Amino acid sequence: MASHIAIKHYESYEELKKGFEVLKQLRTHLNEESYFNLYEDMKKEGYQLIGLEVQGVTVAVAGFSILTNFYNGKHLFVYDLVTDEMKRSNGYGEKLLNYLSEYGKRKGCRLVTLQSGVQRINAHRFYEDKMAYKKLSYSFSKTIE
Repeated sequence: MASHIAIKHYESYEELKKGFEVLKQLRTHLNEESYFNLYEDMKKEGYQLIGLEVQGVTVAVAGFSILTNFYNGKHLFVYDLVTDEMKRSNGYGEKLLNYLSEYGKRKGCRLVTLQSGVQRINAHRFYEDKMAYKKLSYSFSKTIE
């Protein structure tokens, strides 16, 4: 019997809480309170969270915004892509990225972009080898004191 898989845009408190349970595996500095506080600000800036559910259980999430800038034009930017550590290697990340590509296309985006920490070698292999993303730049940051 095939598993029932659904991708949903999370908006309600209950959905967002289910999303947090997976997201916190990547964003370990967050607790539930800081997650919801930041989400409220991020939502105002266009952030959306989607979840991939298997038989009603959230197994992967992606957070994204549609942005426009001079170098990418209108694009979909993926901030978060997390598959539950116990559910990895089942194609869920691929399904979410494919969904986001189609969603972005429907919204008039010309590309999907993301950033990934330099230490995440396995994620880079996934993006480049499996999903055909190109490594185009370095990202820099500086703490403001």
